[in-house]
Amino acid sequence: MRAHVLCIGDVMLDVITKIAVMPDKINYGSDTPSKISTHGGGAAGNVASWLTRTDAEATIVGHVGDDAAGSALTSEFDSLGVHHNNLMVDKGSSGVVVVLVDPTGERTMFPDNGANSGLHIGDLPTLDNFNAVYLSGYSPLDPLSRPGVMAMITKIKAAGLPLYFDPASVGGMMEVPLDEVKSWIRLMDVILLNEEEAIYLTGETNAEKALELLLEDCETVVIKRGSHGAIGKSRGSIQVSVPAIATEVIDTTGAGDSFAAGFIATYATSKNMQHGLEAGAKVAARCVAIVGARPRVGTVI
Repeated sequence: MRAHVLCIGDVMLDVITKIAVMPDKINYGSDTPSKISTHGGGAAGNVASWLTRTDAEATIVGHVGDDAAGSALTSEFDSLGVHHNNLMVDKGSSGVVVVLVDPTGERTMFPDNGANSGLHIGDLPTLDNFNAVYLSGYSPLDPLSRPGVMAMITKIKAAGLPLYFDPASVGGMMEVPLDEVKSWIRLMDVILLNEEEAIYLTGETNAEKALELLLEDCETVVIKRGSHGAIGKSRGSIQVSVPAIATEVIDTTGAGDSFAAGFIATYATSKNMQHGLEAGAKVAARCVAIVGARPRVGTVI
């Protein structure tokens, strides 16, 4: 059985600026040479896009503006095979993220949510054809989308579909009371987060201890550890760890999203943690080897 995943959340245009010097060497107030390119982005859009490079199907629920960026983003989804409906809204501009990438591949993001704000229950399609739902944490973190997203969660849970949740960045979570973020996690079946986010949510400095604490609120927890691979565990089972796949790192933008896509595509149908983590690592290795957070149309995993 192949997974058909509904991805809910942000769809962005990434403006990637690669610099040849470390950030502290930027000539502020003057010029610093760079290489600039534009790509589709946004966590939910990225996960949906990478899902199409697996044997899964993906449908995106999000918003883009009725502008040039929105047209480009919609066309990219069409080319990749991501299903969508009512993606473009009549007013507002598409969300944009300026991504600064340093010589080590590390990225710093400056997001403008744009049309992504204001998701509502009417955006949710009929759920009959899906067997998993991915939710980007950037959506409930947006106060204009939060009521609509919470209504979606209620309907999804009533339909008995498993919810996969990435709580998003520490910077984003800091804008909302920690107890509220934890209350969202208790509604989820699987959470996928990076080590920094796990430490922030638990106060632990050790990923393994953070994982055990997070399991008190969620049935299954996966912690992405970048070059150190990933760990995952479900209640009542043993912890599983996989290494990262060695590759030349060009750009880490979208690495966590691509990992989530690979993991969900496998785990949603097999419930095998080892196979899920390995699939996530495989897709993430392809992502970090290219510039941008999404696969090229011809990318094959």
